[in-house]
Amino acid sequence: MVADQGKIARMLKTARGQLDGILKMVEADRYCIDISQQVMATEALLNRVNREILKAHLEGCVKQAVTAEDRDEKIEELAATLDKILK
Repeated sequence: MVADQGKIARMLKTARGQLDGILKMVEADRYCIDISQQVMATEALLNRVNREILKAHLEGCVKQAVTAEDRDEKIEELAATLDKILK
């Protein structure tokens, strides 16, 4: 992975902590809107992680593939990932 692994790991650990907090909120029967807001915050963080990873993929793997034989494969992989994200 070309992305800054330390940064990605920190962000994922933060998301894991947020999920643990959300679970505690559910178990404590907290107000639904409060739980929903925390879920949205966690989703936003995971989306930022995904953007970082995909940006690094573009700057690394795809850039290298532009001159390599596996260019079409890399473009198809990226297109399929974007399809999943945009659904």
